[in-house]
Amino acid sequence: QVQLVESGGGLVQAGDSLRLSCKASGRTDNSINMGWFRQAPGKEREFVAVIRWTGNTYYTDSVKGRFTISRDDAENTVYLQMNSLKPEDTAVYYCAGGRQSIGYYKRATTYDYWGQGTQVTVSS
Repeated sequence: QVQLVESGGGLVQAGDSLRLSCKASGRTDNSINMGWFRQAPGKEREFVAVIRWTGNTYYTDSVKGRFTISRDDAENTVYLQMNSLKPEDTAVYYCAGGRQSIGYYKRATTYDYWGQGTQVTVSS
C-alpha cells in the first residue's frame, strides 16, 4: 500500500501563487504515475496534471502555462506549483498515484492511491 499526504493549500488572492506537496510513504516505487485532481463544490472531480514515471507531464488545458507538476523521487514527493491563480481554481486538490497506461491518466478511476485533499481558495 501507498499512503499519500497533501499539504500547501490555503487562501490566496487572484494572481498569487501556491505550491502543493504530496508526500508518499509505504510501498513506493518509481513506476507510479502521480497526478493531481481537483473538485469544486457541486462539481465532479477533474484531472489537473500528471507526471508519469517516465518524467513526461500532461496538463488540463485550463492550467497550461500556469501550473507545473514535478517530482522528487529521492524524497518521494510530488509538487504542483500553481501561479497566476484564478477564482475558478478554487477546489479541494487531491494527489493520486497509479500505474495506468498513457491513455488513461485523466481518469480518476484508474488511480489506486489517493490523498485526503487540501483546500485551495482563490479570492477575486
